[in-house]
Amino acid sequence: MKITLEIQRYNPETGGEPRIQSFPVTVEPTDRILDALMEISRNQDGTLVFRKSCAHGVCGSDAMRINGKERLACKTLVQDVAEADGATVRIEPLRHLPVQRDLMVDQSGFFEKFRSVKPFLVPAEEVEEKEYIQSPEQRAIFDEATKCINCSACYSACPILEKNPKFLGPAAIVQAARFVFDSRDKGLEARLGILDDPNGVWPCENHFECTRVCPREIKITKLINLTKREIKKYREARGEETAEPKEAKQ
Repeated sequence: MKITLEIQRYNPETGGEPRIQSFPVTVEPTDRILDALMEISRNQDGTLVFRKSCAHGVCGSDAMRINGKERLACKTLVQDVAEADGATVRIEPLRHLPVQRDLMVDQSGFFEKFRSVKPFLVPAEEVEEKEYIQSPEQRAIFDEATKCINCSACYSACPILEKNPKFLGPAAIVQAARFVFDSRDKGLEARLGILDDPNGVWPCENHFECTRVCPREIKITKLINLTKREIKKYREARGEETAEPKEAKQ
């Protein structure tokens, strides 16, 4: 099967605007897009830049836009995006993140937001010996959020970041939710400052794009809404207002 990969190229060292370069490749329908990219890198153009690591959908490093949708190159089969012999597949870098070169983006801003939500256990109480005891039911409450691999696909797909780059973003909120609903953690209180902020959880408008592109099938929009609900409950119990815009409350 012969297909053409149209890949966005960009090299800041040579200047100029991003351009599209076409590469013909011979593949099997069950080959991965990552295999096609490796074929190009090894045998056609060794200057092509993209990230990869585990190649098994665990590390999340090879997230990119394939035919306009955020996907992992290592989990996307040729037959998923190329219907027949001679098909063209467009490959572009993730959005909302500066392009360093070709398909590789700078995730510094993404991880800065990730770190801001304290993505680690903040103990609810001192445990002098042994470990925290947690029931399977308690674990199940936040299990969904533990599946995140920080691939940035949801961040790229989020339409809110197009108009508000300061929005915390879906991935960071998922990480916050992982601890907000953990019975061993101080939860919301430890992260309220960043979450209950005009650029925290409230800009989300439930477009569900983040949920649609998540390679781990995490119900991201649901987790964001559950976190919003928890913030409201916390503020109402104290007679306080949330940072949610007034027009959104009406």
